[in-house]
Amino acid sequence: MTPDEYVEAVLELVERIPPGRVMSYGAVADALAERSGRNSARLVGNIMARHGGAVPWHRVVNSAGRLPPGHEREARARLRAEGTPLRASGVDLAAAAWSPAPAGTGEGAWPPEEGM
Repeated sequence: MTPDEYVEAVLELVERIPPGRVMSYGAVADALAERSGRNSARLVGNIMARHGGAVPWHRVVNSAGRLPPGHEREARARLRAEGTPLRASGVDLAAAAWSPAPAGTGEGAWPPEEGM
C-alpha cells in the first residue's frame, strides 16, 4: 500500500465510525496494519491533522479518550450532539469504543467487501 493509499484507507475507515462511537488513533492503525504493513498511531494522528477535515474527525481520540488537541470544544459539542458517552476528560472509551467487523462478515466489515 502506497502512502497515498494509506491516507485514503485511514479516511475511509474514519468515515465508517458510527455516530456516538469513537476509535483511538491506535485502533485505526491496528485495523489497517495487516493490509498496509504500517501500524503507527502517530501516523494516523498526522493524517487526521492534515487530511481529516472532510471526515468525522471528532470520532478519533487518543488512547485515554482525550479529544483532538486544539479542537476539544468543537469535538465535545459534536460528540455530545451524537450522544457519545463523555467524561470530564474526554470520551468514555469503555462505552463508546467501536471496532469494525472482521472482513467477510457483511455490513461494517473491514476492509469493506467489493460492492458495498
